[in-house]
Amino acid sequence: MNLIIRLIISALATALAVWLLPGISLTAETTGGKVGTLIVVSIIFGLVNAVVRPLVTIAGACLVVLTLGLFMFVINALMLMLTAWLATSLGFGFEVDGFWWAVLGSIIISIASAAISALLDRPAATA
Repeated sequence: MNLIIRLIISALATALAVWLLPGISLTAETTGGKVGTLIVVSIIFGLVNAVVRPLVTIAGACLVVLTLGLFMFVINALMLMLTAWLATSLGFGFEVDGFWWAVLGSIIISIASAAISALLDRPAATA
């Protein structure tokens, strides 16, 4: 159940980035197609972050330390661009128009995911 909730949170955060940034787009025409594309993109993004991101982070550890963590923005943008490339290769219309759109998109997705997770993880108020 937790995995499905995380998937929905990621899809909502990605939808927010698509809505806010003209450089990130979905090419599906119907609402159902857009929802399906967002879910598939969320799955791909999760797999990329689980498999590729740790390897890239380890390989770029010196740059991460040297830039006091700012290189993580570059790594996150590259993971979003890789996700867009994989989604397009699989026939799903998710496009990122360039590196700087990917940087902004990864920042929005990270902040939105954290905010939505924080809202959902709140304990119920007791009377």
